[in-house]
Amino acid sequence: MKQLYKYLAGLFIGIATIHEVSAQLNPLGNMYFQNQYLGNPAFAGAEKGLNANLVYRKQFNQIPGTPVTQSITGDYGFANRTAVGLNLSFEKSGLINHTRFMATYAYHLPIAEDKQVHFGLSLGVAREYINNRDITGDSHDPVTNRFNDRGGKLDGDFGVAYTDKKLTLQASVLNLGNYLETDPNFANGVNYATFFTAVAYKIELNNQFTAEPKIGYRGIKEFDNILDVGANFNYQNKFNVFGLYHTTESATFGFGVGYNNALTFTGMYTTNTAAMKGYTNGDFELGINYRFSKKKTNNN
Repeated sequence: MKQLYKYLAGLFIGIATIHEVSAQLNPLGNMYFQNQYLGNPAFAGAEKGLNANLVYRKQFNQIPGTPVTQSITGDYGFANRTAVGLNLSFEKSGLINHTRFMATYAYHLPIAEDKQVHFGLSLGVAREYINNRDITGDSHDPVTNRFNDRGGKLDGDFGVAYTDKKLTLQASVLNLGNYLETDPNFANGVNYATFFTAVAYKIELNNQFTAEPKIGYRGIKEFDNILDVGANFNYQNKFNVFGLYHTTESATFGFGVGYNNALTFTGMYTTNTAAMKGYTNGDFELGINYRFSKKKTNNN
């Protein structure tokens, strides 16, 4: 009987892994241009004052149990070059729920006029569990309880970045808890993000339009590394359109509408990866950003 429970527990974990693979191969699109804090803690508080973001993502087709992701971030840049942030994410895929609560400390070091080096560290707790209320049948199944008894685990991210008026270079190491995990119930995951690097360069096309090409390179545990290539086109911080191609043979494209250099609404669509195109129609993502201060730290 114990062997049966171990087998079923492993099966539950395997199902959780399959559900989350697509989400990791296609991370939240807001991390590329709209809210870089999502992919690198070094960008927390890169602007003085309070910056708040809400993101919602769901698969386009209405199949029961399809993944839903919600993200809330808030970061605050102080006048003394330090910053703090809070990064909360909630994901539900079938019966599997994944939550992550991260607190961030960042430091923004000026090295020359309009040039800065940024450092950021996020630490917190991640947990994967099954909500018994979602189960049709015996909600007190011991296999479910064993899965939930794993509780939460310590997790974190570390990132660095360089910015000036035009160039942005960045690198981050993600899901640090997986590098330290020795419990096989946690350590057998194969779908988590391991790192993210990117380079972007802003080009002034004229007094009103700018273009920002970007190349990203990221790793997923036990998957081929992924290259992201795209660009963002911005009109006076009032309207922008962007697109990215990913070497998973998927693409992300969308738009943003800004008001008074403070409120921004974004909408985007990501086609599914080549391996999943026969099963779903991709994801749509909505985001809201509000900047309580638009003054940047590198103006000091």
